[in-house]
Amino acid sequence: MISINDAIQLMYLWTHEISVPEPTNAPQFLVDVVAETLTQHGGKNWIPVIVKEVGRGEYEVIANAFVYAAAESAGLEKVWCIIVDQIEGAEYVTKVLAGEIVPKLNLATASYEQIQSALEYVSEQPNSALKGFKVIIAANRISEAPRQGWKNLDELTKLKCGITKGKKLDALKEVFYLSSPKAPEPKVSKVSEIITPDTTIANDTSLETLSLTALKALAKDRKVKGYSKKTKAELIDLLS
Repeated sequence: MISINDAIQLMYLWTHEISVPEPTNAPQFLVDVVAETLTQHGGKNWIPVIVKEVGRGEYEVIANAFVYAAAESAGLEKVWCIIVDQIEGAEYVTKVLAGEIVPKLNLATASYEQIQSALEYVSEQPNSALKGFKVIIAANRISEAPRQGWKNLDELTKLKCGITKGKKLDALKEVFYLSSPKAPEPKVSKVSEIITPDTTIANDTSLETLSLTALKALAKDRKVKGYSKKTKAELIDLLS
């Protein structure tokens, strides 16, 4: 046994000691071809199977199930395995790193760049419900929305950016989630601590220091029509 660190061990395990609760979904053709390659080149799986110990001398595959399937098909009696300790989150992280599950992004705190990247990923998937989706427009509207106060992802359908209930929204639920609802953005009363509606602006500098959310709150207080669709620059222009 080779000890890598306190959380991981590399061992050469008997295949009969290993069970596979979630077999690989790779085509049998690929499994067979890789198995033949293993047989022809020394019969060693240089990429280890990731397992956890479920009993004395009993292990369960949690990642790299394809590697195990090829090794088993090749008739290997033993395979190299990394044994992950029973620590919180280890199995999830392992599956993510192995590319066997796609982690989700917290939409309540995601940056514009992260949102755009996630939308591009979804729209580029084979047979995606978001083929031809206008990613830039959607990313802009989502990033500017008050996501911290959302209770669920259905709010995406209200942004008028091509996201509708059904397959499109379901596709986005594969990459986004919302954390527990947080307190909503500061109300006008808090914005007024920075700049009140009655304040006379000598120049645009004070307005430029405010966030888009604060500017919209100020515009709402001053009863500016159509403020919700304005950009930051347009709001500064109107308010000054």
